[in-house]
Amino acid sequence: MRKYFVIAVLCFLESIQIHADIKLPALFTDNMMLQQNMEAPIWGWATKNGKIVITTSWDSKTYDVNVDKQGKWQTKVTTPVAGGTYEIIIKEGPVTKTIKNVLIGEVWLCSGQSNMEMPLKGFTGQPVLGGNEAIVNSANNNIRFISVPRATILSPADDFEGSWHVATPQTTGNFSATAWYFGSLIQKVLNVPVGLIEVSYGGSNVEAWMNAEMLKDFKNIKIPTKKEDFKEAPNREPTTLFNGMLAPVVGYGIKGAIWYQGESNRDRPFEYKALFKKMVGSWRELWKQGEFPFYFVQIAPFDYTRYHKNSYLEKYNSAYLREAQLQASKEISNSAMAVIMDIGEKDNIHPADKEKGGSRLAYLALAKTYGIEGFEYESPEFNAMEIKGSTITVSFNNVPNGITSYNKEVLGFEIAGENKVFYPAQTVLRSKSVLLSSPQVEKPVAVRYLFKDFTEAEIFSVGGLPMSSFRTDDWYKD
Repeated sequence: MRKYFVIAVLCFLESIQIHADIKLPALFTDNMMLQQNMEAPIWGWATKNGKIVITTSWDSKTYDVNVDKQGKWQTKVTTPVAGGTYEIIIKEGPVTKTIKNVLIGEVWLCSGQSNMEMPLKGFTGQPVLGGNEAIVNSANNNIRFISVPRATILSPADDFEGSWHVATPQTTGNFSATAWYFGSLIQKVLNVPVGLIEVSYGGSNVEAWMNAEMLKDFKNIKIPTKKEDFKEAPNREPTTLFNGMLAPVVGYGIKGAIWYQGESNRDRPFEYKALFKKMVGSWRELWKQGEFPFYFVQIAPFDYTRYHKNSYLEKYNSAYLREAQLQASKEISNSAMAVIMDIGEKDNIHPADKEKGGSRLAYLALAKTYGIEGFEYESPEFNAMEIKGSTITVSFNNVPNGITSYNKEVLGFEIAGENKVFYPAQTVLRSKSVLLSSPQVEKPVAVRYLFKDFTEAEIFSVGGLPMSSFRTDDWYKD
């Protein structure tokens, strides 16, 4: 009898060993958030050529899923309207894994470089305005977030070290301030759970967030195949951040994306638009969730001349990069740009006021994605100019209630004649337009507004949104 008992125990232990390979990515952990009202992808690893059964507690539905010969499985689960909490139960034979405290809501990808990465508690010696107060008041069971740690590699990763967190003062301080202000406003207005996936790395350029396929038509960009090929810091090498950080989250069910990047491409502004457009379109193709909303922040004014003291070129004027971003916002479908001309700091590339950027991204999403009406959400933009004699009348879009300088003198306009020499313009502010003239320019043909590296916003919509820098000429194209 003892012999048979031992055999039975050994068989049981062997069956456990055979079916003990269920592994879930960091994205599928306790406290996670799934996008509401969709066929949400879910994946993981288990015994090669085996079978698993998934049960979702919100509808008690079961999914039978085959595991491939590499041990990978993937399926989609039907999610309901926002709510929770729920459980997802995954079984393979006698082995069970349960994902607990799951919420269903609105999930947003949050990516970019250091101004997206900057946490609510600030960087060392660089504060976030109001960050401490935001942390103290951050407890909210309906906000969940996860951050992908920094990683630069040459082939796509399939997972990362991390887990979802419930928003509390103990967890929010290390999370992206821009993403927090965006997500918390979305959650408050919509009154549904909001999930935020942060994938950001300070100092990164746009090429690092693209894979080789996306970059194949950009012949001047060399794809590294080994670390010895690196010519710059790893976070600025093409493909390294796509592989190390973005690849593991590609395909996760999201509502849309927010993006805050561009500072590291400031010295190559005239190729940025094409790169950025390609990146957004390619991300959408990889996600296979249609043309999901993509909202981004225009970089703030900053004195970049400190980086080029002995070799300054006209293209280093970051106004050209801001221009590229403005143009991209018109050419990328289902996208929009938040303007932050009013928060730039001459000596700090990381503006302390992160709430304005995050909130303005939320305004765009609330209006354009969620259909909330009754408030201003887009900054004033150049519409047209009319020249009569020595005076130019410039009109603007997105000014339903007019424009304002808050009673301050407007000094940021310049006009030029055919000699292409710009002079400061005398500015008369009207309700929805400006009149420009200069005694040095008898026959004006072009206008520029705040087209400088560092400058301060002067014109706002009555709703408080600043106007982007712009130019009407195309005299400099690198």
